[in-house]
Amino acid sequence: MAAAAAVTRVGWRQGVLRLPRRGFAFHGCRPGPERGAEPGDSTQSRVSRSCPPRKSCNDWIGPPDRYSNLRPIKFYIPENESPLEQQLRKLRQETQEWNQQYWANQNQTFNKEKEAFIHSRLKARGLGLKDETGKKITLNAEEMADFYKDFLSKNFQKHMYYNRDSLVVNLEMIYHQGEGECIKEY
Repeated sequence: MAAAAAVTRVGWRQGVLRLPRRGFAFHGCRPGPERGAEPGDSTQSRVSRSCPPRKSCNDWIGPPDRYSNLRPIKFYIPENESPLEQQLRKLRQETQEWNQQYWANQNQTFNKEKEAFIHSRLKARGLGLKDETGKKITLNAEEMADFYKDFLSKNFQKHMYYNRDSLVVNLEMIYHQGEGECIKEY
């Protein structure tokens, strides 16, 4: 499973983050193939196809991804990009891809479990998913609160590791940003 493979990173302690190594063609608008992925693979169809203007000299933030609900960023690559700036940009790209993957998987799991919970509660009452008029039957807020509490409790450790790993990666990016600014100054 991709989520299980995304938990470790070479060089880091076991159980921590593994940033995905997907290749993107940021000068164009099409994502590059993922390692080992076949053309037309479902991972490619999950990436937003929005494009920045041709002459853009800034990072471009696209519309929310339909799976992760995060807004993907197309990073601007300056012509005279230094190796340090390139390293920071690549780290930002990898972090964005990791966040996209994590939240797409998390949202998919959440929606599947939510539908299963609603279905089981309605089935226990002897009801179907829709009423006689064809309108979808919903549960009240108190019943859904049970699901939300259980879901958060069940995924507590996963969320804790994600938050910890996000902090580590963000601190790493801050360090590289500061390093780059110091080099520019001197």
